[in-house]
Amino acid sequence: MPPQTSDIVKVAIEWPGANAQLIEIDQKKPLSSIIREVCDGWSLSGSEQFALRYADGQQLYITEQSRGDIKNGTILRLAISPMRAARQLLERIQSHGIDARLEALKELAKLSADPTFATEFINMEGLGTLARLVESGTHFGEMLAFTLTAFLELMDHGIVSWDLISVSFIKQITGYVNQPMVDVSILQRSLAILESMVLNSHSLYQRVAQEITVGQLISHLSNQEIQTYAIALINALFLKTPEDRRQEMASTLAQKHLRAIILNHIIRGNRPVKAEMAHQLYVLQVLTFNLLEERMMTKMDPNDQAQRDFIFELRRIAFDGDIDPSGTEKRKAIYTKDYKMLGFTNPVNPAMDFTQTPPGMLALDNMLYLAKIHQDTYIRIVLENSSREDKHECPFGRCAIELTRMLCDILQVGELPNEGCNDYHPMFFTHERAWEEFFCICMQLLNKTWKEMRATAEDFNKVMTVVREQITRSLAMKPLSLEQLRVKLRSLNYTEILRLRQSERMSQDDFQSPPIIELRERIQPEILELIKQQRLNRLCEGTCFRKLGNRRRQEKFWFCRLSLNHKVLHYGDLDESPQGEVPFEMLMDKIAVSDIKAVLTGKDCPHMKEKSALKQNKEVLELAFSILYDPDEALNFVAPSKYEYCIWTDGLSALLGKELGSDLTRSDLDTLMSMEMKLRLLDLENITIPEAPPPVPKEPSTYNFTYNYG
Repeated sequence: MPPQTSDIVKVAIEWPGANAQLIEIDQKKPLSSIIREVCDGWSLSGSEQFALRYADGQQLYITEQSRGDIKNGTILRLAISPMRAARQLLERIQSHGIDARLEALKELAKLSADPTFATEFINMEGLGTLARLVESGTHFGEMLAFTLTAFLELMDHGIVSWDLISVSFIKQITGYVNQPMVDVSILQRSLAILESMVLNSHSLYQRVAQEITVGQLISHLSNQEIQTYAIALINALFLKTPEDRRQEMASTLAQKHLRAIILNHIIRGNRPVKAEMAHQLYVLQVLTFNLLEERMMTKMDPNDQAQRDFIFELRRIAFDGDIDPSGTEKRKAIYTKDYKMLGFTNPVNPAMDFTQTPPGMLALDNMLYLAKIHQDTYIRIVLENSSREDKHECPFGRCAIELTRMLCDILQVGELPNEGCNDYHPMFFTHERAWEEFFCICMQLLNKTWKEMRATAEDFNKVMTVVREQITRSLAMKPLSLEQLRVKLRSLNYTEILRLRQSERMSQDDFQSPPIIELRERIQPEILELIKQQRLNRLCEGTCFRKLGNRRRQEKFWFCRLSLNHKVLHYGDLDESPQGEVPFEMLMDKIAVSDIKAVLTGKDCPHMKEKSALKQNKEVLELAFSILYDPDEALNFVAPSKYEYCIWTDGLSALLGKELGSDLTRSDLDTLMSMEMKLRLLDLENITIPEAPPPVPKEPSTYNFTYNYG
């Protein structure tokens, strides 16, 4: 009985100096039998010494486990087997000829990315050979760069533990980083190796921390070719530093002017910040804000006089001219009155206001910073509210405590960095006390919004909701400085927030009369079809995705796009993130849309269930989706943003004939429906619906829209 069509793959196989063979591979036959037949076609003996590799892309070896990835039309290459290749390269690496050794190391650096080859090379003690070459200190230039590249690629497969690395190897690598004049390619690989050591082994972290100097790492930030590697290692050291020593490390980084160097050489440098650098800046931002967690989770001890003195300092600064009266009872009464004017919930014992965590003592720290550093602003806020008698006073203490809690939540203080996130804020790198300054600006905003809303104590939660919206909308605009933030917040006053809310809610809150509902139902399919076409057009343009799970995120990208006839998904690996559209010719792999069985999202995706997957947090899960296709294979994605996630899941739903259900679709539908309704209602002000309405012909939409979504 002939094999079924789904088990047959038509490919071309190349061999140097010979015409390519066009054959049909039966996926049910052993791979060894197929290789034997190919060798027979060129009269090559010893088929067990050969293997098949892809001719394009990463040129990986094909194994029984990976052969299912072969597609019709793939070009393969007959090559020596991984074991034979590993043995030959190992012999050439240990040869006495410099040129032969250099060529062998160059080839090894490329082959080491292949897990099949890597396993064979490591089993032959190849890693030990490379380590000894490094430890000898006799290799320089290209030879050393290729040696370090191969070593790092081999270790990245996770076949052996980083704990096996010798002390002399570590000293040699850290020596390259600490030397003032070292080739850029060697520095890049040395920094990447040290980063992997720190992240993968606690004992190696301790050793690297002893050998490396933070000052030397920071000095590398002036070199654009190694900036990302240097910051990645700084972040790794910061992340692995014990909690009781992180403040000390943060102080060291501040003394070395890390923030100013990043601001001047990277954020305000002469070239745009790339995705990997943006991720590293985001990680540094998160780790820096996480230093606030200890104070955020520390309750105030009402019996601690030193802590109570901080509250007394707030009172003294606000009411400096007041003279303390004699007599304990009279003094207590005046203090209680003053603490009430300061806006504390418990004016008799204001220390009780700081016993809830979060924000704990962090709120008091913020209030003291405002009172001491921006004293005029603090006094003005307190006095203008304490002198009011119309119940519209803004309670400074209560507001400052709740605002601190809100800012901690918005900036996710205490949360670990998200592997797929690039959401750093340039303005936080413009000031040594960026957190405190951010609080001060937001406190002034809160006071201003309170007055604009003419709020009373009963409106407290409403005011905080508006302030949160003002802050999050402003942060989404990515202000470059704290002053720009102030300007954006000023423009987002309460009236503007109401206008934005009304505009965004219009399709839900207005037009609820029966004639308008009937009109909405009539035009909604047209709008949905327009959205569907936009989604498909975006899939045709394609998207660059990052390969997650690799410690060295550089040069690990892949691109996917839909064919113009909407019948095939083309995808393939890229060396770097593209600046524009990627031609179909560069994307060597493809999936027929007709072969797609289903689209999975979130925790249902295979790569979110894998044991080797990152410790996924909520944000990564919300960006994950997978395409299931014949024969029981999956193409796994983690979208670069929520917008791209919605575009791709909507587009794939459209391809499969399913309803579009993303948040973006609902938002676009509301927006476009509102626009269309406004246009059509110009002629329908006095519309009435007859009992048997005649069919209304569809009017073609004229919208041609683009998006700028988060």
